[in-house]
Amino acid sequence: MNAGRKLTGKRALVTGAGTGIGREIGLEFARQGAAVAFHYGRSADGALSAVREARDAGVRAEAFQADFNQVEEVRKLARAAEEFLGGVDVLVNNAGITFNRVFENVTPEQFDTLFHVNIRAQFFLTQALLPALLASRGAIVNMTSVHALLGRQGHSVYAGTKGAIVAYTRELAVELAPRGVRVNALAPGAVPVDSHRELFGAEAANEIGKGIPCGFAGTPLDIAKVAAFLASDDARYIVGQTIIADGGTSAWMSFDQGFKDLWEAPFGRGYVPGV
Repeated sequence: MNAGRKLTGKRALVTGAGTGIGREIGLEFARQGAAVAFHYGRSADGALSAVREARDAGVRAEAFQADFNQVEEVRKLARAAEEFLGGVDVLVNNAGITFNRVFENVTPEQFDTLFHVNIRAQFFLTQALLPALLASRGAIVNMTSVHALLGRQGHSVYAGTKGAIVAYTRELAVELAPRGVRVNALAPGAVPVDSHRELFGAEAANEIGKGIPCGFAGTPLDIAKVAAFLASDDARYIVGQTIIADGGTSAWMSFDQGFKDLWEAPFGRGYVPGV
């Protein structure tokens, strides 16, 4: 197999592929040789332009709309994508929405919307595509977030959905691995996309990288390459894991300056513990 096209012959459905990370995942799959079904909820222009780019890369591609608040639309998407692709080798459950709300201001309607779109939809989409994935001995990549692992004010509902994805991925992996289907999750850190730039401004969106250990924010392509690896046969022994791609965000002890001061106090500046 061509080293640059490790997904040649694969058939992939990528949800939430009209914008941001999902769109780039679909395009990276196409660049690596996969036929791609691009799902979108509202971002038709982004999905259709991605289809054109994928076709220019020499692969089959099509866009499909579905409202992930509605389970029947999720099931229709599964049928349409499978018919177009002629089977499914890879499912990337990327579609998701977020909002920031102080805990006590969250409404039942907001709670339901996030859980319906972020976890219920991917659960029943995966269920609908299971026969096809079993037939192909395929791979599933569930997109979660560092919010599943780290707390931040105003994200009580969103973090709950992303934590659910991590737990659900782990359980589904051990249920399906003996049947030939690999399931893993991918947790991106700070990755500014167009919606962030529109909301906060381009400069503010890029400034977030200064607070990350690696010194820069990630890009959709950084995440897409990891997703492509997890979908490829190179990852055949990775099962039930949540792969974190966050530039070191979750590795950083946020109060490390306090620890540094405590260590240095008795010994003087420059003291290195353990040396």
